[in-house]
Amino acid sequence: MTHPDPTLFGHDPWWLILAKALGIFVFLLLTVLTAILAERKILGRMQMRLGPNRVGPRGMLQSLADGVKLALKEGLIPAGVDKWIYLAAPVISVIPAFMAFAVIPMGGEVSVFGHRTPLQLTDLPVAVLYIIAVTSIGVYGIVLAGWASGSVYPLLGGLRSSAQVVSYEIAMALSFVAVFIYSGTMSTSGIVAAQNDVWFVFLLLPSFLVYVTSMVGETNRAPFDLPEAEGELVGGFHTEYSSLKFAMFMLAEYVNMTTVSALAATLFLGGWHAPWPISMIDGANSGWWPLLWFTAKVWGFLFLFMWLRATLPRMRYDQFMRLGWKVLIPVSLGWIMIVAVVRVLRDYGYHGWATGLVAAGIVAAIALGLTAWRMRRAGSPPAVTAPSVRAPDDGAFPVPPLPGRAQAREQADV
Repeated sequence: MTHPDPTLFGHDPWWLILAKALGIFVFLLLTVLTAILAERKILGRMQMRLGPNRVGPRGMLQSLADGVKLALKEGLIPAGVDKWIYLAAPVISVIPAFMAFAVIPMGGEVSVFGHRTPLQLTDLPVAVLYIIAVTSIGVYGIVLAGWASGSVYPLLGGLRSSAQVVSYEIAMALSFVAVFIYSGTMSTSGIVAAQNDVWFVFLLLPSFLVYVTSMVGETNRAPFDLPEAEGELVGGFHTEYSSLKFAMFMLAEYVNMTTVSALAATLFLGGWHAPWPISMIDGANSGWWPLLWFTAKVWGFLFLFMWLRATLPRMRYDQFMRLGWKVLIPVSLGWIMIVAVVRVLRDYGYHGWATGLVAAGIVAAIALGLTAWRMRRAGSPPAVTAPSVRAPDDGAFPVPPLPGRAQAREQADV
């Protein structure tokens, strides 16, 4: 197993840096094209229908055809929009989505034309904080798109998104704190190296569950797709967008899905390490093989996104906010205290507390699930009863009689 040497970062020749950046860009574009087609196929299978089956063999070129169609459509700019902000919003959304992948480790050290280099564009001592900061910028594109459109429905979608991202980014960041404490570093390659023996999904199960829930809310995916809830918002913040501008919002959404999936694999599933029992094979974690394990883990989370969209209905906004502020954040704070105590005991030589941490994580995960279920039951709307109608002559404020009662009163008076 060859973990990257931190001294290798920043010393690659310019052509190798350019090649790795281009490779990440192509990897993300191909992942998006494949994910769109796979999602439509998976949703069709789960909903007992065919899905795309016309363009290309078995519909495999449908995503490419949709991209070409969007590129060739006329780009319309509605009257009354703030033109420059309206045009800049899709760009603000899509660029941070690509930038965040720069510090994701996709493998160990490999040899490229005689140069030893890690399968990672770069790394930072605070790489995970860099990802949080960059992905947070993407919400500005959504908010500005809603505001610049000059319409009420996109504005409402943008406001919903700002509240949603603020709420769930707090829970997401708190889920990272336990990883930082236990690994002792914020570097992504260092976190992967710390999972050489045991993956953090087993040691830090509550943090993993909080992160998985938060990443779905962070990417505005079902059942948390409230900023673009077409049932009441006609499409949300991108209602007034068409052609390539609309395609850029869709590209940003799927690239963000890939980024948060890669981050989940990096922080909790051992990164590019091969799963057991494949890891017992000599050479499974060397060369270019780790790129295969990393891609498989990312696609596992992408499948989870698609599965949730096919099975769960959209949550109400009050349920969604209650889950973030009253469940995820308090559970994360309590779990951080437990992890900190165990880390201090481990530093003093009490290594057996790792088993206790696993047991505490299982208990906390069960409590988290039960709390979320109870809050969902308690948040059900009360039964609606018909309002009682009082006669206009019993001292109440005079109101017009209901239809049919006026004739009845006249007949009674006669």
